[in-house]
Amino acid sequence: MKQDIEPFLQYLHEGKGYAQNTLSAYRNDLNQLMAYIETEKEKGIIKSTTELVKSYLLKLRERKYSPATSARKIASTKSFFKFMVNSGKLRGNPTQNLLSPQVSKHSPRFLSPSQYQHLLAEPAKLTTPEAKRDVVMLELLYATGLRISELVSLDVKDIDLRQNCVNSVYSNSKRKVPFDQHMSKLLEKFVENDRLDLLYDEKEEALFLNRRGKRLTRQGFWQIIKNYASKAGLSTNVTPHTLRHSFAVHKLQTGADLHSIQQLLGHAYISSTRIYQQSVSREE
Repeated sequence: MKQDIEPFLQYLHEGKGYAQNTLSAYRNDLNQLMAYIETEKEKGIIKSTTELVKSYLLKLRERKYSPATSARKIASTKSFFKFMVNSGKLRGNPTQNLLSPQVSKHSPRFLSPSQYQHLLAEPAKLTTPEAKRDVVMLELLYATGLRISELVSLDVKDIDLRQNCVNSVYSNSKRKVPFDQHMSKLLEKFVENDRLDLLYDEKEEALFLNRRGKRLTRQGFWQIIKNYASKAGLSTNVTPHTLRHSFAVHKLQTGADLHSIQQLLGHAYISSTRIYQQSVSREE
């Protein structure tokens, strides 16, 4: 079965749109499972696949993994054997009656509209090229719900001002993320004027540049937003992802349905989007 791990992961990537970090975690989980099965078989004790899987899961409990890690390891195991059965490589599914542990999900942190305005006011006070860049980045995150990795990966060519959308790539999956006319004007001004103040090499394609004229990193912007949050008197837990959460909650509060928000956020599963309903209910 070990040779079936990579075809399985390819199926998850191409057929299900799983992110690379999830695929890497699943690969580690399944290699761990296969290593256990091989070790048990070397002992010469004949066991069915079902017995081997059950004993493997008991070993996981002994290692005292966190509930989230245990849940993922069980999910990867169940998903793999379901794939094996569906592809005709196994007759029976040894994990068919296996229950997954419940993992509590905390409501995501988000900013209220007034808190967001306080945050935005900090770079808006300044006239430096970096501050002008930061205003656009904050506005774009709040207007689109992009992931920070998507934001810093943007090139100038990814901004479509005719269709008012961002052509984003995440885990090799492409998607168009719309923005409004206000954001369109900000981006147009930034590309034609303010970005040039940070540009040293005309061949540089990155949309957002650091003071050395190179692509701004996610770590760099993470520190930038922490600094602005501190100056604005907001929690030090404000991160770029906080703005993604804020975007989703604001959309729900203004009447958008879950499926449309799921598409805007690029979630593979509606369950990932549904967590924002807790935040809206809490506010009400």
